[in-house]
Amino acid sequence: MNTIIVATDFSVVAENAVEYAAAIAKTHHAKLILFNSFALPVHAANTLLPAHSIQHMINDNMDKLTVRATALTEKYGIEVVPESIFSFIEDELTGLFNKHKGDVLVLGMAARTTEQDLWGNTTTSAIRKLKFPVLAVPLGAVFEGIRKVLFACDELSSVPDHILARIKDLPATVEAEVEIFHVDDTVEELKADDKNLLSVNVMNDEMDGITYYYKNVKSNAVIKEIAKEVIAYKANLLVMVPRKHGFWSSIVHRSKTRMMAAGLDIPLLSIPV
Repeated sequence: MNTIIVATDFSVVAENAVEYAAAIAKTHHAKLILFNSFALPVHAANTLLPAHSIQHMINDNMDKLTVRATALTEKYGIEVVPESIFSFIEDELTGLFNKHKGDVLVLGMAARTTEQDLWGNTTTSAIRKLKFPVLAVPLGAVFEGIRKVLFACDELSSVPDHILARIKDLPATVEAEVEIFHVDDTVEELKADDKNLLSVNVMNDEMDGITYYYKNVKSNAVIKEIAKEVIAYKANLLVMVPRKHGFWSSIVHRSKTRMMAAGLDIPLLSIPV
């Protein structure tokens, strides 16, 4: 891991994610890109401000971000690059990720609400739309190393090899163990399903060299079972792979990854297919 991008709006949730990302950067000797998408305050946006007044607010925001970057460098001993853009955050993240050849985007994750389940927020939207890894960090999460990684998947036979390779790379650097957790609500026991047996054989090959466990649970309450396993396994990190859905199904489908991200006490790493 060489470059970590973390976005902040200076809120409590976002700043907790910044501290988490900085601690990871220190562990991996990585560069940290501190990103802020500046938006005019509502009262200012509704008035006819002269251009120099708007520019003054942009400059003040950049100064604030630079001070924060300097403080992080002094605290963690890492390189921190401030980036502030006057635009909507989702419009700029892909370009920023490509510009800095980022490895992961870190975002703060607010507590779960009914409105969030229905409409999502910036972080859940990033998980759904962006084509690179997103680490959602809940308020209160503190990086103290990653010892146990829980990889929750719903379709063993469709887990691409490169996803397994990324998961393998993670414990290789942080010396963690991995549990591959499959919640099965449709098939018989694992040993009776040829496709899943083939998938486990692939996992045996791809995960060679690290400590990992496989666990299969039959249930139709997937999210509930994953949440229970996070506690039972004492996981430090949950990894999931969001799936794409068609237009009509997406209207009624609530992503398991998105819902889990908003209801966790540990970070969730979303790796897109």
